[in-house]
Parts: sequence; structure tokens; C-alpha cells
Amino acid sequence: MSKARIGFAVTGSFCTFKKVFPQMKVLAEQGYKVVPIMSENAYSTDTRFGRAADWVEMAEEICGEKVIHTIAQAEPIGPKKLLDLLIIAPCTGNTLGKLACGIYDTAPTLAVKSHRRNDGPVLLAVSTNDALAGSGAGIGLLMNRKGMYFVPFEQDDFRAKPTSCVADFEKILPAAEAALARKQLEPLIF
Repeated sequence: MSKARIGFAVTGSFCTFKKVFPQMKVLAEQGYKVVPIMSENAYSTDTRFGRAADWVEMAEEICGEKVIHTIAQAEPIGPKKLLDLLIIAPCTGNTLGKLACGIYDTAPTLAVKSHRRNDGPVLLAVSTNDALAGSGAGIGLLMNRKGMYFVPFEQDDFRAKPTSCVADFEKILPAAEAALARKQLEPLIF
């Protein structure tokens, strides 16, 4: 039996890329077919955390195919039933808010809309400085939405950044396997 096809969408929480990209590799090494997707900002913005071209090259090397980075490229995901699971890691507050409000104006958000048309599961790995503030409402709405699952997360620096939360990216594999089985990996918040 072949392993599932997993879309792995990266959004602009650039400080987490060094933790996220190794998890993309873990999925590929476990035999999953991983399809790389990046937001336009993740695909094209150089930051103090690395050059965009280097991250794109790494994703394509890990996955063995070109990165999906435009709305037009993401649209066929649902109609062609290209994925069994879609992961967004890291999932920024901006992306959480868009998904909660039904705004699909980036490659990752349109990938979610397209994938969900077939009732496909989506796994979100939160990384936002305002998870316990402005993004909290979006997180709550998405937690109550059918087919949406979360990688377990925690406050990452409660003294310096009291509203910030980040997923335990090392739990992406078990959270993905749970989401494929239509279950939420617990404990969700630790």
C-alpha cells in the first residue's frame, strides 16, 4: 500500500524555517509523497533567517518537485484530488485569520479551500506572536471547524512575549498521521 500524498505549505514565520524544513524531510523519509507549497512571501522574501531562493531549493530537493507558489498553481489541488492531507507549517496569525474568515488570496489558503472541497483534512502548525490576542479568535474558530487539526502548541516565551504561541514542529509526523485518521493529536496545548 502506498503512503499518502501530503501538501506541505510554508508561510512567513521566517524564524521557524530551520525547524520546519527538517520536518518536511522527515515526512519524505517516512515514505510520504510531499508536495511543497509556499506563500508568495515565503517564496520570494530574503530575511535575516535566510535567502528565499535557498529555502525554495531546499523544499524542491526534499520533495523532488517544484514549489507551488501561486493561486493558479494551487487551484487544481481539489479538482484533481492531488492530496490526502494538507499541512501548513508554520501557520502565521495572518494565515489563521484568513482561513477563519474564508479569505483565500495566497497559494496556501487557496490550497486549503481547494483541498477542503473534497473534505480533505488540514493540519495547522501555529506560529504567531498574537495567538493569545488577535489571532486567538481565528484559532478558536478553526478548532471548531470540521476537518481542521492542529499540531500541539505552547507559549514559547511567556515572559517576553506573553501572547505568543508556537507549534512543537517535531510533532508534525504524529499529528499528520492522526489527521489522516481524522483525529486530533493530544494533548493539543502543553
